[in-house]
Amino acid sequence: MTRLNPIRILLCDDHPMIRVALRSMISMEPNMTVVGEATNGSEALLMFQKYHPDVVLMDINMPMMNGLEAMVTILDEHPEARFILLTNFDSEEDIFRGLESGAMGYIIKDTPQNTLLNAIQTVYSGKRTISPDLAQKLVQRKTYPRLSPREMDIIRLMKEGKSNQVISVHLHITESTVKSHVKNILFKLGANDRTQAVTKALQRGILRNNK
Repeated sequence: MTRLNPIRILLCDDHPMIRVALRSMISMEPNMTVVGEATNGSEALLMFQKYHPDVVLMDINMPMMNGLEAMVTILDEHPEARFILLTNFDSEEDIFRGLESGAMGYIIKDTPQNTLLNAIQTVYSGKRTISPDLAQKLVQRKTYPRLSPREMDIIRLMKEGKSNQVISVHLHITESTVKSHVKNILFKLGANDRTQAVTKALQRGILRNNK
């Protein structure tokens, strides 16, 4: 690797200060260069088509189209594309979704500079990378029973404070069926009541505060 053949990187993040910090850090590396920046998922699609970068640093939570959606859309057309999700989301569910969707790396934004630079090198070489602490969260996730699609529908409504009766009307199922699903949700999440179930679902990334 020489200055004439640097790793070409696309930055995708809606926070200007984050992009400035990343650009400044990468500019100090003789074998890396920033070829473009995107402030939302839609821009990420356009920037990728324009620059065809070697590695994309992609935030998850962006306006217009989130990072996961943008990444999946790009990978559908360019399966060779290499993504590192650089995000504040560190729950086991977020990590699993990111890697399952095609990311080759998953890095938390407060990761030390050398760790991020090494991750870029690793992903560029075609290998996956994830920090040991995040990998441990993935191991923990495998021990949790998955919520079914219907249980996900119900816990989202539980988060909104909806009663079993209201949920039954909303989902067009009987109230006894809702009660049965709620019981299963509490068991799967290891929760004693509805409030604790929602709290644990938020902590694990199963639910989002902004949804």
